[in-house]
Amino acid sequence: MTVTPGTLVLAGTPIGDIEDAPPRLAQELATADVIAAEDTRRLRRLTQALGVQPAGRVVSYFEGNESARTPELVEALVGGARVLLVTDAGMPSVSDPGYRLVAAAVEKDVRVTAVPGPSAVLTALALSGLPVDRFCFEGFLPRKAGERLSRLREVAEERRTLVYFEAPHRLGATLAAMAEVFGSQRGAAVCRELTKTYEEVRRGPLGELAQWAAEGVRGEITVVVEGAGERAAEELGADELVRRVRVREEAGERRKEAIAAVAAEAGLPKREVFDAVVAAKNADVSG
Repeated sequence: MTVTPGTLVLAGTPIGDIEDAPPRLAQELATADVIAAEDTRRLRRLTQALGVQPAGRVVSYFEGNESARTPELVEALVGGARVLLVTDAGMPSVSDPGYRLVAAAVEKDVRVTAVPGPSAVLTALALSGLPVDRFCFEGFLPRKAGERLSRLREVAEERRTLVYFEAPHRLGATLAAMAEVFGSQRGAAVCRELTKTYEEVRRGPLGELAQWAAEGVRGEITVVVEGAGERAAEELGADELVRRVRVREEAGERRKEAIAAVAAEAGLPKREVFDAVVAAKNADVSG
Protein backbone atom coordinates (compact mmCIF):
# COMPACT_ATOMS: atom_id res chain seq x y z
CA MET A 1 0.00 0.00 0.00
CA THR A 2 1.34 3.44 -0.96
CA VAL A 3 1.34 5.95 1.88
CA THR A 4 0.22 9.45 0.95
CA PRO A 5 2.72 11.98 2.30
CA GLY A 6 1.51 14.23 5.08
CA THR A 7 1.53 18.01 5.27
CA LEU A 8 3.91 20.48 6.85
CA VAL A 9 2.07 23.51 8.24
CA LEU A 10 3.99 26.68 9.10
CA ALA A 11 1.92 28.54 11.66
CA GLY A 12 2.25 32.25 12.32
CA THR A 13 1.89 33.09 16.02
CA PRO A 14 1.16 36.44 17.73
CA ILE A 15 4.10 38.83 18.04
CA GLY A 16 2.55 40.36 21.15
CA ASP A 17 -1.21 40.52 21.59
CA ILE A 18 -2.64 36.99 21.91
CA GLU A 19 -5.90 38.21 20.36
CA ASP A 20 -4.04 38.55 17.05
CA ALA A 21 -3.86 34.75 16.75
CA PRO A 22 -5.57 33.64 13.52
CA PRO A 23 -8.67 31.45 14.14
CA ARG A 24 -7.15 28.56 12.18
CA LEU A 25 -4.20 28.38 14.56
CA ALA A 26 -6.30 26.88 17.36
CA GLN A 27 -7.70 24.24 15.00
CA GLU A 28 -4.24 23.25 13.77
CA LEU A 29 -2.85 23.07 17.31
CA ALA A 30 -5.70 20.80 18.35
CA THR A 31 -5.52 18.40 15.40
CA ALA A 32 -1.86 18.15 14.30
CA ASP A 33 -0.19 14.76 14.62
CA VAL A 34 3.10 16.40 15.61
CA ILE A 35 3.77 19.93 16.87
CA ALA A 36 7.37 21.11 16.51
CA ALA A 37 7.85 24.13 18.76
CA GLU A 38 10.81 26.48 19.15
CA ASP A 39 10.02 26.69 22.88
CA THR A 40 7.67 24.09 24.35
CA ARG A 41 7.02 26.28 27.42
CA ARG A 42 5.82 29.13 25.22
CA LEU A 43 3.73 26.68 23.26
CA ARG A 44 2.06 25.57 26.50
CA ARG A 45 1.24 29.19 27.39
CA LEU A 46 -0.13 29.75 23.87
CA THR A 47 -2.39 26.69 23.91
CA GLN A 48 -3.67 27.60 27.38
CA ALA A 49 -4.47 31.14 26.25
CA LEU A 50 -6.34 29.78 23.23
CA GLY A 51 -8.12 27.10 25.26
CA VAL A 52 -6.64 24.31 23.16
CA GLN A 53 -5.53 20.82 24.21
CA PRO A 54 -3.09 19.39 21.60
CA ALA A 55 -3.85 15.80 20.70
CA GLY A 56 -0.56 15.21 18.90
CA ARG A 57 3.01 14.68 20.02
CA VAL A 58 4.96 17.81 20.98
CA VAL A 59 8.70 18.04 20.23
CA SER A 60 11.19 20.86 20.55
CA TYR A 61 12.63 22.35 17.36
CA PHE A 62 15.08 25.19 17.90
CA GLU A 63 18.40 26.43 16.54
CA GLY A 64 20.41 24.01 18.66
CA ASN A 65 18.67 20.83 17.49
CA GLU A 66 17.25 21.91 14.12
CA SER A 67 19.74 19.92 12.03
CA ALA A 68 19.41 16.76 14.12
CA ARG A 69 15.62 16.81 14.43
CA THR A 70 14.78 17.63 10.79
CA PRO A 71 15.23 14.05 9.49
CA GLU A 72 12.90 12.74 12.22
CA LEU A 73 10.19 15.21 11.25
CA VAL A 74 10.63 14.53 7.54
CA GLU A 75 10.24 10.81 8.24
CA ALA A 76 6.94 11.56 10.01
CA LEU A 77 5.81 13.69 7.07
CA VAL A 78 6.69 11.04 4.51
CA GLY A 79 4.75 8.58 6.66
CA GLY A 80 1.59 10.66 6.34
CA ALA A 81 1.68 12.87 9.45
CA ARG A 82 0.45 16.43 9.66
CA VAL A 83 3.31 18.35 11.27
CA LEU A 84 2.70 21.83 12.67
CA LEU A 85 5.74 24.11 13.08
CA VAL A 86 5.46 27.07 15.47
CA THR A 87 8.13 29.49 16.65
CA ASP A 88 8.07 31.95 19.54
CA ALA A 89 6.48 34.76 17.51
CA GLY A 90 5.71 35.50 13.89
CA MET A 91 6.25 33.19 10.93
CA PRO A 92 8.59 30.18 11.13
CA SER A 93 11.75 30.39 8.97
CA VAL A 94 11.78 34.24 8.99
CA SER A 95 14.85 34.69 11.24
CA ASP A 96 13.49 31.64 13.11
CA PRO A 97 13.89 27.86 12.76
CA GLY A 98 12.07 26.37 9.78
CA TYR A 99 14.04 26.80 6.58
CA ARG A 100 15.84 23.45 6.85
CA LEU A 101 12.59 21.60 7.45
CA VAL A 102 10.79 23.32 4.57
CA ALA A 103 13.65 22.59 2.17
CA ALA A 104 13.82 18.93 3.26
CA ALA A 105 10.04 18.52 2.97
CA VAL A 106 9.99 20.04 -0.52
CA GLU A 107 12.78 17.69 -1.58
CA LYS A 108 10.58 14.75 -0.55
CA ASP A 109 7.55 16.16 -2.42
CA VAL A 110 5.71 16.78 0.84
CA ARG A 111 3.00 19.43 0.73
CA VAL A 112 3.93 22.62 2.61
CA THR A 113 1.29 25.18 3.57
CA ALA A 114 0.91 27.98 6.10
CA VAL A 115 -1.42 29.55 8.61
CA PRO A 116 -0.76 33.25 7.95
CA GLY A 117 -0.28 35.33 11.04
CA PRO A 118 1.21 38.53 12.45
CA SER A 119 4.57 39.65 11.07
CA ALA A 120 6.94 42.06 12.81
CA VAL A 121 8.53 42.86 9.45
CA LEU A 122 5.32 43.94 7.73
CA THR A 123 3.87 45.60 10.83
CA ALA A 124 7.00 47.73 11.28
CA LEU A 125 7.06 48.64 7.60
CA ALA A 126 3.46 49.77 7.69
CA LEU A 127 4.01 51.89 10.81
CA SER A 128 7.37 53.37 9.79
CA GLY A 129 6.08 56.08 7.49
CA LEU A 130 8.82 55.14 5.01
CA PRO A 131 8.27 53.87 1.43
CA VAL A 132 6.99 50.28 1.42
CA ASP A 133 6.51 49.65 -2.29
CA ARG A 134 9.95 48.01 -2.42
CA PHE A 135 11.83 46.66 0.58
CA CYS A 136 14.32 44.00 1.64
CA PHE A 137 14.59 42.15 4.95
CA GLU A 138 18.13 41.86 6.33
CA GLY A 139 17.39 39.97 9.56
CA PHE A 140 19.88 40.37 12.44
CA LEU A 141 23.21 42.06 11.83
CA PRO A 142 26.44 40.39 13.06
CA ARG A 143 27.28 40.97 16.71
CA LYS A 144 30.92 41.91 16.13
CA ALA A 145 31.43 45.59 15.27
CA GLY A 146 33.72 45.01 12.27
CA GLU A 147 31.45 42.40 10.71
CA ARG A 148 28.44 44.62 11.34
CA LEU A 149 30.04 47.54 9.50
CA SER A 150 31.00 45.29 6.59
CA ARG A 151 27.44 44.01 6.24
CA LEU A 152 26.06 47.55 6.30
CA ARG A 153 28.53 48.69 3.66
CA GLU A 154 27.22 45.99 1.34
CA VAL A 155 23.83 47.74 1.25
CA ALA A 156 24.95 51.36 1.65
CA GLU A 157 23.58 52.28 -1.79
CA GLU A 158 20.52 50.00 -1.66
CA ARG A 159 17.50 52.02 -2.79
CA ARG A 160 14.86 49.77 -1.28
CA THR A 161 13.69 50.29 2.30
CA LEU A 162 15.70 48.08 4.68
CA VAL A 163 14.27 46.12 7.62
CA TYR A 164 16.33 44.68 10.47
CA PHE A 165 15.74 42.84 13.73
CA GLU A 166 17.98 43.82 16.64
CA ALA A 167 18.49 42.97 20.29
CA PRO A 168 17.78 45.91 22.63
CA HIS A 169 21.25 45.90 24.21
CA ARG A 170 22.87 46.25 20.77
CA LEU A 171 20.47 48.83 19.33
CA GLY A 172 22.56 51.90 20.21
CA ALA A 173 25.70 50.48 18.59
CA THR A 174 23.77 49.33 15.53
CA LEU A 175 22.12 52.70 14.95
CA ALA A 176 25.48 54.45 15.39
CA ALA A 177 27.02 52.11 12.80
CA MET A 178 24.11 52.77 10.43
CA ALA A 179 24.58 56.52 10.85
CA GLU A 180 28.27 56.12 10.06
CA VAL A 181 27.73 54.05 6.91
CA PHE A 182 24.39 55.36 5.60
CA GLY A 183 24.78 58.95 6.78
CA SER A 184 23.39 60.54 9.94
CA GLN A 185 20.50 62.17 8.08
CA ARG A 186 19.11 58.95 6.56
CA GLY A 187 15.54 58.48 7.76
CA ALA A 188 14.61 55.52 9.94
CA ALA A 189 12.09 54.18 12.42
CA VAL A 190 12.67 52.08 15.52
CA CYS A 191 9.62 49.93 16.27
CA ARG A 192 9.56 48.58 19.81
CA GLU A 193 7.23 46.06 21.49
CA LEU A 194 4.87 45.89 18.50
CA THR A 195 1.23 45.09 19.41
CA LYS A 196 2.14 45.01 23.11
CA THR A 197 1.14 47.34 25.95
CA TYR A 198 4.20 49.59 25.62
CA GLU A 199 4.36 49.71 21.83
CA GLU A 200 6.45 52.60 20.57
CA VAL A 201 7.52 53.80 17.13
CA ARG A 202 10.35 56.33 17.18
CA ARG A 203 10.99 58.03 13.82
CA GLY A 204 13.79 60.36 12.76
CA PRO A 205 17.27 60.64 11.24
CA LEU A 206 19.68 57.83 12.13
CA GLY A 207 21.98 60.22 13.99
CA GLU A 208 19.20 61.36 16.32
CA LEU A 209 17.92 57.82 16.85
CA ALA A 210 21.44 56.64 17.73
CA GLN A 211 21.69 59.34 20.42
CA TRP A 212 18.29 58.36 21.82
CA ALA A 213 19.13 54.63 21.90
CA ALA A 214 22.50 55.24 23.58
CA GLU A 215 20.62 55.74 26.85
CA GLY A 216 19.28 52.18 26.67
CA VAL A 217 16.14 50.67 25.15
CA ARG A 218 14.07 47.68 26.23
CA GLY A 219 11.85 45.25 24.40
CA GLU A 220 11.78 43.49 21.03
CA ILE A 221 13.09 45.75 18.27
CA THR A 222 12.52 46.09 14.53
CA VAL A 223 14.43 48.82 12.67
CA VAL A 224 13.24 50.22 9.34
CA VAL A 225 15.71 52.33 7.32
CA GLU A 226 15.02 54.51 4.31
CA GLY A 227 16.61 53.40 1.06
CA ALA A 228 19.55 55.33 -0.37
CA GLY A 229 17.51 57.04 -3.08
CA GLU A 230 19.09 59.00 -5.90
CA ARG A 231 19.55 62.63 -5.11
CA ALA A 232 20.17 65.23 -7.72
CA ALA A 233 23.87 65.74 -8.45
CA GLU A 234 23.78 69.32 -7.22
CA GLU A 235 22.53 68.10 -3.80
CA LEU A 236 25.55 65.85 -3.34
CA GLY A 237 28.14 67.91 -1.53
CA ALA A 238 31.83 67.08 -1.40
CA ASP A 239 31.47 65.39 2.00
CA GLU A 240 28.81 63.02 0.66
CA LEU A 241 30.89 62.16 -2.40
CA VAL A 242 33.90 61.38 -0.19
CA ARG A 243 31.71 59.28 2.13
CA ARG A 244 30.44 57.21 -0.79
CA VAL A 245 33.96 56.61 -2.06
CA ARG A 246 35.13 55.54 1.40
CA VAL A 247 32.22 53.13 1.79
CA ARG A 248 33.18 51.45 -1.47
CA GLU A 249 36.88 51.37 -0.55
CA GLU A 250 36.11 49.80 2.81
CA ALA A 251 34.02 47.19 1.00
CA GLY A 252 37.12 46.21 -1.00
CA GLU A 253 37.07 48.37 -4.14
CA ARG A 254 40.21 50.13 -5.35
CA ARG A 255 40.05 53.91 -5.06
CA LYS A 256 40.09 54.44 -8.81
CA GLU A 257 37.11 52.14 -9.34
CA ALA A 258 35.28 53.59 -6.34
CA ILE A 259 35.67 57.13 -7.67
CA ALA A 260 34.45 56.07 -11.12
CA ALA A 261 31.42 54.31 -9.66
CA VAL A 262 30.44 57.25 -7.45
CA ALA A 263 30.84 59.66 -10.34
CA ALA A 264 28.60 57.49 -12.52
CA GLU A 265 25.93 57.28 -9.79
CA ALA A 266 25.95 61.05 -9.28
CA GLY A 267 26.19 61.96 -12.95
CA LEU A 268 29.38 63.93 -12.33
CA PRO A 269 32.78 64.01 -14.02
CA LYS A 270 35.26 61.64 -12.38
CA ARG A 271 37.61 64.59 -11.92
CA GLU A 272 35.12 66.33 -9.63
CA VAL A 273 34.85 63.31 -7.34
CA PHE A 274 38.63 62.79 -7.45
CA ASP A 275 39.23 66.42 -6.42
CA ALA A 276 36.82 66.05 -3.49
CA VAL A 277 38.66 62.92 -2.28
CA VAL A 278 42.06 64.60 -2.57
CA ALA A 279 40.83 67.71 -0.74
CA ALA A 280 39.47 65.57 2.08
CA LYS A 281 42.74 63.65 2.33
CA ASN A 282 44.74 66.91 2.48
CA ALA A 283 42.39 68.27 5.15
CA ASP A 284 42.91 65.11 7.24
CA VAL A 285 46.70 65.44 6.94
CA SER A 286 46.78 69.14 7.81
CA GLY A 287 44.33 68.60 10.64
